[in-house]
Amino acid sequence: MGQFPKDFFWGSSCSAYQVEGGNSNSDWWEWEKQSGVKEPSGNACSHYEFYENDFELAKNLNHNAHRLSIEWSRIEPEEGKFSTKELEHYKNVILSLKKRNITPVVTLHHFTNPLWFAKSGGWENPKSIDYFFRFVRKVVEALCGEVTYWVTINEPLVYTYYSYTIGIWPPKVQSFKVSRVVNNNLLKAHIKAYKAIHDIYKQSNLSSPLVSIAKNLQVFTACRSTLRNKLAVYLRNKFFNFDFIHKLIKNNALDFIGINYYMRGLVDVKGWGLNNLLLDVCKEGHSKLAKNSLGWDIYPQGLYDFILYFKKYNLPLFILENGICTDDDSARWNFIRGHLLNINRAMETIGVKVIGYLYWSLLDNYEWDKGFSPRFGLVEVDYKTQKRRIRESAKKFAVVCREGQIN
Repeated sequence: MGQFPKDFFWGSSCSAYQVEGGNSNSDWWEWEKQSGVKEPSGNACSHYEFYENDFELAKNLNHNAHRLSIEWSRIEPEEGKFSTKELEHYKNVILSLKKRNITPVVTLHHFTNPLWFAKSGGWENPKSIDYFFRFVRKVVEALCGEVTYWVTINEPLVYTYYSYTIGIWPPKVQSFKVSRVVNNNLLKAHIKAYKAIHDIYKQSNLSSPLVSIAKNLQVFTACRSTLRNKLAVYLRNKFFNFDFIHKLIKNNALDFIGINYYMRGLVDVKGWGLNNLLLDVCKEGHSKLAKNSLGWDIYPQGLYDFILYFKKYNLPLFILENGICTDDDSARWNFIRGHLLNINRAMETIGVKVIGYLYWSLLDNYEWDKGFSPRFGLVEVDYKTQKRRIRESAKKFAVVCREGQIN
C-alpha cells in the first residue's frame, strides 16, 4: 500500500488557451486563421464562462490543487494597456478555487503570446524579457494575496522546439540559431520574473511565494546500441532535459522543480549532422510499449528515474502535468496508477520530497496543432453542447485523492 503525505497536493491542470475559448488577441488565434489548421480553437471548452461549474467537478473529485494559466493576451491586449476587467476575472477564478479549498497553482506563460508581442518579434526580440517582466509584475501585484505557487513559463524547450526548431507552431521558424536565442531569452525572463515575484511578496509583507517553471522531461532511449545513438541520447538529455533546470539552480531561481512527464522516445540516428543527432527518432516501430492515441510510448518507470536524478538538487518536486490521451478509459486509469506507484516508490525508497501530483488534464481540451481529437480529460467534453461527463478513471483517481494512498 503506497501512502502519501497528509499535505500532498492532488488535482489536475489546464491552460487558458486550451480550455477558455475566444482568445482573439493571441498569436495562436491569428495563426489558426492564417494557416488553415485542422481545427481552430473557437470556443474550446467555454471554460471562461463555466469555470465555477468545472471547479465544482474538481472539488467533487476530491482535488485539493488545480493548475491554471493566465492568458497574457487578455491581460495586455495592446502593448502597455492592461485590462482591469480581465485581471478581475482571473482573481475571481482563483477565489472560486479557494472557496472550494483548492490551492491555485498559477502559470504565467503557457505557449501563447499577445498578437502585438508576436508582431514585435516575439521571444526573438531582446525586449521580450522586459515585456514579460512588465506583465508578470502587473499580474502578481494584483493576485499575490491569493496565490502561493507560481509557474512562470510552461515547457520552454517544447515551445522552442515546436515554434523555432521544427517550426510547426507560430511563428514557424526553423533554425537552431534562433532556437538558442529564444531559449536564452526565456531563461533570462524566468530569472527576472522569479526575483520580481519574491520582491513583490516581500514589499507586501506576505509569506514567501514558491516559484518555478514547468519543465517537460522525456526519456530518450537508444533504439540500437550504436555510437551515434548513444551520443544522441547524451545530447538530448543534456540540452532538452537538464540544462535549463541546471542553469536556473545555478542562478538560485527555483523554489521547487516543476515536472511535466508523458513519454519515452526511441532514438535512431541516421547521420552525424546536428539535425540527425537532435531530431532523428525510430520509425521502424521497434517499441513494444503501450502507446497513447498520439503514438507516445507509455513508460511510468521514467518518472521514477527523473525523480531519482533530481534528488541531487535538494529541492522539492511537483508533478505539474502527467496524462494520457486515449479513447480507452481503463488505459487512463492504468496510466495514472502506474505513475503514482513510481512516484510513491521514489518517495519511500530514496526519500525525495514530492509535494503533489496534477493530472493533465481536468477537461478534454484543444491540443494545439492536433485539434480536439486527443482526449486527455478526467472529464469528457461534448464540444457541440459543452456538456461535461465524469469518466470512470476520474472516479478511481478521486478515491486516491481522498484516501492519500495507492494500492
